[in-house]
Amino acid sequence: MSNVKSPPHYNRGKIEVITFIEDQKLGFCLGNAIKYLCRAGIKDSSLEKHCEDLEKAIWYIKRELEPLKEE
Repeated sequence: MSNVKSPPHYNRGKIEVITFIEDQKLGFCLGNAIKYLCRAGIKDSSLEKHCEDLEKAIWYIKRELEPLKEE
């Protein structure tokens, strides 16, 4: 498996994370949130990196929410 084409930390289930993101047309922020949620604790199993990936997912979700709250 290639770390560029099919990195193992994005291939734990039946489909790649990018395939799900594209299929659902999630866009940049939600796509990145999903990406970080799916790789949390997998790409780097250290507690620090696991927490960092979860915090990144939260950051992208909050960024997606900002313009919605202004409506």
